[in-house]
Amino acid sequence: MSTTDNRTSILRILPQVTSDSVITHGEQQFAHDTGVTQHDLVAAELAAERLAADSREVRHMSSVSLESQDLGRALVVVVDDRAAHGEDATLIGPLVGELLTEAGFHVDATVAVSADEVEIRNALNTAVIGGVDLVISVGGVGVRPRDVTPEATAGLLDRNLRGIEEAVRSSGLAAGAADAGLSRGVAGMSGQTLVVNLASSRAAVRDGMATVTPLAKQIIESISEF
Repeated sequence: MSTTDNRTSILRILPQVTSDSVITHGEQQFAHDTGVTQHDLVAAELAAERLAADSREVRHMSSVSLESQDLGRALVVVVDDRAAHGEDATLIGPLVGELLTEAGFHVDATVAVSADEVEIRNALNTAVIGGVDLVISVGGVGVRPRDVTPEATAGLLDRNLRGIEEAVRSSGLAAGAADAGLSRGVAGMSGQTLVVNLASSRAAVRDGMATVTPLAKQIIESISEF
């Protein structure tokens, strides 16, 4: 058996030894037979303690890093006539902002506009020009005459992301959010900005955000690699 193997065996079977420990006759004999001294045991104990402390520090730093992770900048556009006039009783905008923050995004602002195609397009375009990574619009994706968010959004997109659109609808239906399942909302890239339309019920927003945010993270990371 090598000296290294002997030292490993000793660390397994001997009690912890420090510079203040009293070594028994049997332990002295064992150390003499294997060539391992009390100094070796003390040094091994101290090294193990340092290794454990370093490991705890690494785990702590990893946890802090994840908690403070910033996935990018986001902006919320609420499409609703009442909200545009300061009468949003549902407070859907703050809900979206809260969910984005929890997901790791920095929310630049929440903007409310009337259900007007020009106003919606201007709000989305301003966000894209401002360089945000993600724009979430809420509302105006149904079948009523003033539900024109998809039309306002489509003209800004360079590439559609059908997978996100279908994932939001499918997940919404499974979650019991009928307006999400019936949504005409679109999703796609405008320059380097991801734009996603969501339905406006709280259930649709919560489920939609749970579906979109991990996909948005993947897209933003892919873009940042170039």
